[in-house]
Amino acid sequence: MAEDLVAKLSGMLDIVYPAVDTTFLAKQLIETMRLAEDAESPPAHRNNWDEGDIILITYADSVTCKDEKPLVTLDRFLEEELRDSLTGVHILPFFPYSSDDGFSVIDYLAVNESHGTWEDIERIGAKYRLMSDLVINHCSARSRWFDNFKKRVEPGKSYFYEASPEDDLSEVVRPRTSPLLSAVQTEDGVRHVWCTFSEDQVDLNFANPQVLKEFVSIIRFYLDRGITIFRLDAVAFIWKEPGTPCIHLQPAHELIKAMRLLIEHANRDAIIVTETNVPIRENLTYFGNANEAHVIYNFSLPPLLVHTLISGNCRHLKTWLMSMPPAQMGTTYLNFISSHDGIGLRPADGLLSEEDKLRLINTMERFGGKVSYRRISEQADQPYEMNIALYDALKGTIEHGPDALQLQRFICAHAIMLGLEGIPAFNIPSFLGTENDYERVKHTGRFRSINRSQWDIEKLQSELSDPLSHHHKVFHELKRLIAIRKQQPAFHPNATQFTLHLGLEIFGFWRQSMGREQSIFCVHNISDKVQQVSLTSINLIETDHWRDLIADTSLDDLSGTLTLKPYQSVWLANS
Repeated sequence: MAEDLVAKLSGMLDIVYPAVDTTFLAKQLIETMRLAEDAESPPAHRNNWDEGDIILITYADSVTCKDEKPLVTLDRFLEEELRDSLTGVHILPFFPYSSDDGFSVIDYLAVNESHGTWEDIERIGAKYRLMSDLVINHCSARSRWFDNFKKRVEPGKSYFYEASPEDDLSEVVRPRTSPLLSAVQTEDGVRHVWCTFSEDQVDLNFANPQVLKEFVSIIRFYLDRGITIFRLDAVAFIWKEPGTPCIHLQPAHELIKAMRLLIEHANRDAIIVTETNVPIRENLTYFGNANEAHVIYNFSLPPLLVHTLISGNCRHLKTWLMSMPPAQMGTTYLNFISSHDGIGLRPADGLLSEEDKLRLINTMERFGGKVSYRRISEQADQPYEMNIALYDALKGTIEHGPDALQLQRFICAHAIMLGLEGIPAFNIPSFLGTENDYERVKHTGRFRSINRSQWDIEKLQSELSDPLSHHHKVFHELKRLIAIRKQQPAFHPNATQFTLHLGLEIFGFWRQSMGREQSIFCVHNISDKVQQVSLTSINLIETDHWRDLIADTSLDDLSGTLTLKPYQSVWLANS
């Protein structure tokens, strides 16, 4: 067995389990991952992505067809409509579950029978880089492990984090308003289990090394079925210590390092993505020293970009972009504007003022959105996220309300996202221009369902084939922009990026390819009025030949000005 691997792994585990023989534990984990004795480390600082990478985020049953398993329908839709656009597919939890649309997992090793089979998952994984959730902080109160917890037998008896109502829990950071502790009747009396998200989602106890071993076994199982991108769901919360905030604690970071080390040795093309819906400074810590997450979600982008486009002012977005550190080689950002949850507000802390956030929330409610809250004290709750379909979030402005520029505003948002440093990810409702789903909210009783629509495949195909449908316009224009982006080396996720200073109504940035052979100036009118941009202010080199890649037009007069229609985007490239 490779002693250097054992030594590296045990060094991480020493911090987590100081009272445990971590050399023995490291060897157990390496054996569980079925690593060869001479397993070699992958090359350091190697990028597993390029400018061609595009990820789609979807539920297994986002597209359905009568008398057909949803995973079969999804595979067919991807093959017929998106095969040339995507390189990766994130299928949100497709396991048997009891609540939260999959994030309360009953069985980590099974595919929900109503969705399909492992063969269906593997078939999609053979065509795309397959991303799966590792729902690592908690599991279902209806799982076998929790049944065993209540029976007081293993595996399960020691798998869940217990606390006392008498403990000092005043500092615990909450993402929900539900009670933190849940009283459970067991074979030997009442136990109080920790529930960060809901009573049905019981937090696992990673202070027990056996829980880590279980998840390493699950990771190995997923790798064997073609999953190569692991989204560590709610990973910031996995380590608890009463008297502390119980978020971002050092053992959580060490556990991520350990999982990355094992995953990289098992498959050097596999990567870890951490899901940490928190303020930017906290989020950035999950890169570690390029030894934790390969990729972190750019959680501040959705609220800032939506605010920019409905306010017509890019000051906050520009300030944020200037403050973003370039990702080290071997790491990058995952850029998205819409998710299956909502537009998070915590990632806007320190970036938007409380007044700006309140105006944003009020505008989203005017546009049909809902607001979910989190508990910050026994006496107070705070807005946590805005639940709204992105298409409706961009239907107007703060000042004037809905207008006729919804489509242009929506496309501008995605043109900005596609140009930024990082890998672009599209939530399927946004890719299809789906609107607020009030019927689904009424059916489930959950605000988040507003952006979790299910499309009947025949109705969807009818909309996508109708040139007058906004779904058609959104879908085909996004595919066109993706096709352009995929050909530009300056859009590599790790290519150089600088922010341009073009006023408050024009948001711009410059990208340069890693070999410096291509420059692209991304310039966006984020207002509802025509804007003029002096080409000299962009500092284009006059000896180069410049083209707008989006309009496929040449810029012949570099001494003039660029006229941008409301919400128009240009990608000015020199080759």
